[in-house]
Amino acid sequence: MAATFAALRCAGLALALLALSLAAGARADDAPPPQPAATPSGQKAGGRGDTANPPAAAEQHRLPPDSTTRQTLALPGRTLDFTATAGSIRLFNDKGEPQADIAYTAYQLDGADQRNRPVTFVFNGGPGASSAWLQFGNVGPWRLPINAEAVTSSAAPDLMPNAETWLDFTDLVFIDPVGTGYSRFVATGEDVRKRFFSIDGDVNSIALTIRRWLEKFDRLLSPKFVAGESYGGIRGPKIVRELQTEQGVGVKGLILISPVLDFREYSGSSLLQYVASLPTMAAVAREKKGSVTRADMADVEHYARGDFLGDLVKGPADTEATTRLADRVAALTGIDQAVSRRLDGRFEVSEFRREFDRRNGKVTGRYDASVSGFDPYPDSSFHHFGDPSGDPLTAPLTSAAVDVTTRKLNWRPDGSYQLLDGAVSKAWDFGRGLNPAESISQLRQILALDPKLKLLVAHGLFDLATPYFGSKILLDQLPAYASPERVKLVVYPGGHMFYSRDASRLAFRGEVQALMK
Repeated sequence: MAATFAALRCAGLALALLALSLAAGARADDAPPPQPAATPSGQKAGGRGDTANPPAAAEQHRLPPDSTTRQTLALPGRTLDFTATAGSIRLFNDKGEPQADIAYTAYQLDGADQRNRPVTFVFNGGPGASSAWLQFGNVGPWRLPINAEAVTSSAAPDLMPNAETWLDFTDLVFIDPVGTGYSRFVATGEDVRKRFFSIDGDVNSIALTIRRWLEKFDRLLSPKFVAGESYGGIRGPKIVRELQTEQGVGVKGLILISPVLDFREYSGSSLLQYVASLPTMAAVAREKKGSVTRADMADVEHYARGDFLGDLVKGPADTEATTRLADRVAALTGIDQAVSRRLDGRFEVSEFRREFDRRNGKVTGRYDASVSGFDPYPDSSFHHFGDPSGDPLTAPLTSAAVDVTTRKLNWRPDGSYQLLDGAVSKAWDFGRGLNPAESISQLRQILALDPKLKLLVAHGLFDLATPYFGSKILLDQLPAYASPERVKLVVYPGGHMFYSRDASRLAFRGEVQALMK
């Protein structure tokens, strides 16, 4: 891939600034252009004329008609009969001009009372990532084993029935933002790309797609949930806010999986980045000696938010505090004391990944630091390595997604399926303001607006891309109305895709099911 796996799925977690508000008239609009025979998927007939983008030009980029199939899934102790639909929803601007076709895959249980049956909208992050990780690694009816310790790029993409699918208790709609999966632009030119490849434009397009799907399948009265992974932590709260206030759609619950909630704490000069990552680094060291859970990290969490932070704030100007801090970090992580002292005990993620097992010429994963691989340039003074916990998944996941879409669901778009689109990540506009991208503001707003809305945040213990303790710090700052009955943080053994571990996937499913009761 054009960039590292980490850069694609979490935008590198480098400094990013909040997107500028979309210009007036740039939002996807409700009114489609007139169609001579069939209307666009999920749209109503009628609307204004399209002179800037004639139908002939738009149709040559169009995805095929939706494909609906009946499926049966045999699982331990039960059989699920459901209807699967692979298709797209076309979005328009306020002039009625077609902008993009957003691909989705929906699974609806047969025979259920749709008025009371929950429906969950699922997306991944990036920006530039399709929803394949959550669909085929965690939530969907079929699962691809993606345990990073065992998967290689040449592994066969053999899907199996997913005993931990959420389909038992909620219908599922997987959404691929434009530029990912089979979703694509219909309009040409840079303006439309700039709108969609921005924080606000992305949020608006996904929220509108959710509303259109609800209208198309007559599910506006169903209980609605939203689930997002990684950069989905930025998307999710903003999408729920957009649905509440702009699209007229209420949401009962938000599920965030390995989320980034505030870019300010992961880069630049923020001291909290070291506080957030220390418990994860210590967990990786302890895991090498035996199994570990979050409960085992209570002492490190206490140290991180106490004496560690206190010595960190004193800075290198206080040599006694800095030496004390560096030696404690070395003891917790197992990294050479001389190295820790040279770095003042402040390990950036890339430095930890290389130094942790440098004696054996190995680097840890970023998405799962309990996974290691060979450093291709072990003697270099500069790091030149990818992510052994993420990169090997690209080939089998892509093949599995294409196989399910074309063979099982009988939907055959032309063009390539984009699991990770580096062009999206590179083109993304995080804005030019003074405030880096964050979604804590929207979390406060959506929880305050709807006292019944619940939030579930799940993390992997060994995830260095979005460390769990970073979310813990941020969630602890929420007002009293975000009580433990409404806001819950759960942490499981595993990495960014903690659900690749059977026990973690099963436990997380139980939490989600309890949320939806």
